[in-house]
Amino acid sequence: MDRHSIDWRGYIAAITTPFDRNGALDLKMLDALLGWLCSEGVHGIVVAGTTGEWFSMSPDEIAVLLERVGRKLSGKTTIIAGCNAYTATEVLRTAEVASSFDFDGILLTPPPYIRPTAAEIEAFYRTVNQSVRLPICVYNWPPGTGVDMDIDLLTRLADLDKVVAIKNSTSNREHFLRAFHKLKNRVRIFGVPMNEHGIKLVLDHDADGMMGAGAVLGHRQPGFFNALWRNDVESARHLAVMDNRLMKDWFTPEFTGRFASAQAILKAALNMQGLPGGYPRPPILPVNGAGLGIIEKTLSDLGLETLGAI
Repeated sequence: MDRHSIDWRGYIAAITTPFDRNGALDLKMLDALLGWLCSEGVHGIVVAGTTGEWFSMSPDEIAVLLERVGRKLSGKTTIIAGCNAYTATEVLRTAEVASSFDFDGILLTPPPYIRPTAAEIEAFYRTVNQSVRLPICVYNWPPGTGVDMDIDLLTRLADLDKVVAIKNSTSNREHFLRAFHKLKNRVRIFGVPMNEHGIKLVLDHDADGMMGAGAVLGHRQPGFFNALWRNDVESARHLAVMDNRLMKDWFTPEFTGRFASAQAILKAALNMQGLPGGYPRPPILPVNGAGLGIIEKTLSDLGLETLGAI
């Protein structure tokens, strides 16, 4: 397998997982969210990723989530299962569920919290690679793992036969560009920013896209890539301004939440628009007070109708 084994591109939404007020997985709300995302034209969906709060769900809950999404969307759009875990055994267990419900691939960080060495990370991916049936997207996520995988390690991982893509969510722009230019002909690279740099990467280098968190702007985020594919640069610039306003108001330069956890911010933004966000699950707390006001002002300034700071 390599980048040519898959057709993933554009804005693939890393979706939130709706929980109800008591913290239970809300499948009715999930169905509504999936329906809305598809109607807005996202180019694919990542389930149970960082935005999806995989860390607060049991394996059984994740299996229920994957089954629901697989049964509804398999064959209709690209669906990728977050399979993050501390051990390869746990990863493979979740990946097998994803495979059984016809997911297109898995998204996988190094084991979080423990800050493994480069050799340990490589061994971890090799173990998964040997047994998994689905294509792998390597996920470089320094805020969640404590490790920013360097170009040498990413290159070795790109050599694994099941690795077809890298989601390089590093805040180090120079590192992202080095990895992009070295590996773009071998694996698909996600993390293309919605700004002038991203516009240049798409137009000059046919860059693949972004696995973006939440899709709270709906069709406007996949619309950025759609506009560039039809060479409508001015429309893409307008949509980029909207996305950058969210990033500036709500997130730090390291892609973490400014005034609450990112998952809570994204759910509040969906709820505020009358969309199915639901509640975060502890240890993450809902946004309240001034944070809700910030979200409401951002959305209003962008011309989006809101229900107020609810």
